[in-house]
Amino acid sequence: MPHTESTVAMDAGYAIDVHGLNKYFGDKHVVKDLSLQVEYGQIMGFLGPNGSGKTTAIRMLCGLLTPDSGEGSCLGYDIRTQPEAIKSRIGYMTQRFSYWEDLTIRENLEFIARIYELAHRKHLVDEALEKLGLSTRSSQLARELSGGWKQRLALAACTIHSPDLLLLDEPTAGVDPSARRDFWDELHALSSRGISVLISTHYMDEAQRCHSLAYLAYGSLLAHGSAEEIIAQQHLHTLHITGAHLSTLEHTLRETDGIAQTVMYGNDLHVSSLDPLALERSVTAHLTSGQSATPIPTSLEDTFIYLMQHSEDNFDAID
Repeated sequence: MPHTESTVAMDAGYAIDVHGLNKYFGDKHVVKDLSLQVEYGQIMGFLGPNGSGKTTAIRMLCGLLTPDSGEGSCLGYDIRTQPEAIKSRIGYMTQRFSYWEDLTIRENLEFIARIYELAHRKHLVDEALEKLGLSTRSSQLARELSGGWKQRLALAACTIHSPDLLLLDEPTAGVDPSARRDFWDELHALSSRGISVLISTHYMDEAQRCHSLAYLAYGSLLAHGSAEEIIAQQHLHTLHITGAHLSTLEHTLRETDGIAQTVMYGNDLHVSSLDPLALERSVTAHLTSGQSATPIPTSLEDTFIYLMQHSEDNFDAID
């Protein structure tokens, strides 16, 4: 798979531009009429519950799966007819560590460089090790690495051939907060150099760091835009309640007409409704001594909980 300079014009359309993608596994409609655009240099967060079709969608975007219907392009290449061209220009990180645990960090990167038939392999490997802080560990076996260091190795491996697009499938699952922060700093550095990123995640702090978001539930795209746009699209109004016996209040409000959602956050309770007047009436009617309610902006986490609760799981979890 020889490496060549990108032939994609960065001002010509989108890094990802797909319309009406569908994928079935037997009688399961796993991805339904997916239309999605990702701009060059943009980090898009791909969110949704387990089994929502995110992984299947990512595999169609990078040419690993052929859609049953629909069309589109990735980096200017047709996802149906030019999958090999797409594969040579992307970096793909799977949910699970997928490199060779009996090889050292350096050996893993050297092997990947050979697969891509890269020139000046030693220089590129040295550069990748240096960029991701792996130089002092280059002789360590991959199986001896912690989750955070395996993540760095995986990112080095999928960027060594200078891709234009990264497709990252829950790359930070199980990684400690410090390692996740370092990982995201590197993603933003890559984005600033014009590299596009599509990343699936369940972490709301990571979603907040994306330029735009797409929320997929059980195969269907329910929301698409910036965090602020997605929050505004749901038209939720939220009260922040503090005080004692909030579990009792939460149970009562959950069964009250006009209340769309109740969510406990430790010692606090968030209650949301599409009707601000009904929200205030219902909450005020059930507050007890020592409890107080304050209007707050609806958070991204409250919004995604609402989207997940109001989406229909009409097939077994396949992702």
